[in-house]
Amino acid sequence: MTTDLLTSAGAHTKQIDPELVQRCMEPGATTPEAMTISEAGRAIAREIVGDNGPEDRIRQRCVVATGDPAIKDLLVFGNDPVKAGVGAISAGATIYTDIRMVKTGIIKKGHKCQIECVLDMEGAQELAQKLGITRTSAGFLTAAQDIENSIIVIGNAPSAAITVSRMVEYGIKPIMIVAVPVGFVNAAESKEKISKIDIPSITCTGTRGGTPVAVACINEMIIMSGNV
Repeated sequence: MTTDLLTSAGAHTKQIDPELVQRCMEPGATTPEAMTISEAGRAIAREIVGDNGPEDRIRQRCVVATGDPAIKDLLVFGNDPVKAGVGAISAGATIYTDIRMVKTGIIKKGHKCQIECVLDMEGAQELAQKLGITRTSAGFLTAAQDIENSIIVIGNAPSAAITVSRMVEYGIKPIMIVAVPVGFVNAAESKEKISKIDIPSITCTGTRGGTPVAVACINEMIIMSGNV
């Protein structure tokens, strides 16, 4: 790596703002430039969303994660999910995700929660083939005895959200659910099902959502838990 390359390509992409650096609380931003960029984006999101409590903090992070101000009006908070989620994180509850991308995006430091993707549950692949269902649905069914008192985070698979809603109706009770699967087939319906069950949940209406929204929700609660 040459000095010329570092000089031409390694310069700051945004001017460092000491005030923004001081205010930044984002654990993934560890350099002055990263802190400036992170807090500048968050400041814009505060103007878009407002800043009136924990739910607004999650709305802000989702706006930043998607670059879409409209997401703030699509999020649905049921049965005080932020309190339930922050408490569960502080207690070290296991977090189960529908896909590996969601697991990868979750902050790993500052908490004692084990993070598991149900695609990796032993027997999930075999159960999916046996029943002819999606691997994410089979994964949650395989983890049925373990997801009691856990946090569930679904960012991709509507089928997983529908299966989890059925498991809750059967009597299996996670502590809270983030369910924001995206798409045109069953996404809206699956999120509506989750929003109507008697479990703290964060969902969104319509076809939008996805991994960035799911990760934004759980990561903001991890930061709220006060350990990051």
